[in-house]
Amino acid sequence: MDWFDHMRRGDMAAAWDVSDRILRERAGVPCSHLPRHLQYIWNGAPIVDRHVLVRCYHGLGDTIQFARFLPELRSRARKVTLWAQPRLIPLLHRADGIDAMLPLHDGEVGIDYDVDLEIMELPHVLRTTIHTLPARVPYLAIDPGPLPGRRPAIGLVWRAGDWAEHRSIPFAELAPITALDANWFVLQGGPGLEERPRDFGTLAGTIDILELARVMRSLDLVITVDTMAAHLAGALGVPVWTLLHTDADWRWMTGRTDSPWYPTMRLFRQERPGDWLPVIARVKWGLSPFLGSAPKA
Repeated sequence: MDWFDHMRRGDMAAAWDVSDRILRERAGVPCSHLPRHLQYIWNGAPIVDRHVLVRCYHGLGDTIQFARFLPELRSRARKVTLWAQPRLIPLLHRADGIDAMLPLHDGEVGIDYDVDLEIMELPHVLRTTIHTLPARVPYLAIDPGPLPGRRPAIGLVWRAGDWAEHRSIPFAELAPITALDANWFVLQGGPGLEERPRDFGTLAGTIDILELARVMRSLDLVITVDTMAAHLAGALGVPVWTLLHTDADWRWMTGRTDSPWYPTMRLFRQERPGDWLPVIARVKWGLSPFLGSAPKA
């Protein structure tokens, strides 16, 4: 059984045994020639009473998800410096466990430190298990912004990045839910916006992530595919329904409709590759009592 199988089963301790073996095997093997998100950083060095540099080499959603581990890291380290994606820095100023923050760029970080690691290596470094996973939300402190219109207010994201096309849902296939009587907020950014009819919903927070967070904090629900928006809503403690394709990422595990990472999240899983219609039908069914119990404008 490989690392991914263990993680999908929720057996993190077994996954760390695999990680330990890989750590021994790659000792002294260079990785700087690899794409940044494939580079391994931590060499097994202790973190206690050290200045730890945390590199954020993966996606924006990954950084948001794994920022939850920074307070525990800081409780052991002498100092924590986060080298983070510039778009996230205003948001991460609301996170605990960070002494200093620098904008991520190509090349060297330009500071002295004792130990460095990639942020997604933190649960391995800390030997986290499914029972010790920091899941208290919100762990990003954001005040809600003013929200025009009536309730219920629902945010919608239907397209992931171009590198993960299989995670996206064509906007037209969302018709069974977008036709429902709700105050819709379009949280989608990028090329996916071109699919949106001009008269659908209110465009909100699609460029500035801190503004997006403020909008989300004001919503009753976020419905999104597997992309950064799912992690942001979960980290903010906002109710979020995440729509997953059949071969979902390891972090969503298998056979679950909830997530140990995010207590306010509900998972809707695709049963056949490319077939989103049954997923949308279940979302619509789930929204019916939600909408029916909402106060009238």
